[in-house]
Amino acid sequence: MLHVGFLVLEMFLWTKPQGRAVFRMTPERAEATRVLAANQGLYNGFLAAGLVWSLVEPDPVLAFKLKVFFLVCVVVAAIYGAWSVKPHILLVQGGPAILALLFLLSAS
Repeated sequence: MLHVGFLVLEMFLWTKPQGRAVFRMTPERAEATRVLAANQGLYNGFLAAGLVWSLVEPDPVLAFKLKVFFLVCVVVAAIYGAWSVKPHILLVQGGPAILALLFLLSAS
């Protein structure tokens, strides 16, 4: 659900007051980075789609592999975001994915 929220925030609310408030941006900065944010939002949408696919996939082996793959993608993206933007991203984006990955691996 986080990635669906990120998609909405980055693709549709980036230049709106709600989006600017989340990232503490001026209207000018939001407009200047609008295309980059939309690209990030699209990426988050693909991650959300992959995770949803892993939940509805009827083949349990494939479903497990999809869950692991997409959760690892989220963790890698969070590590990169923490390194390149701000460390807090690791907690907000990576934390839930790391927990989900740990639960998934411990349950198998």
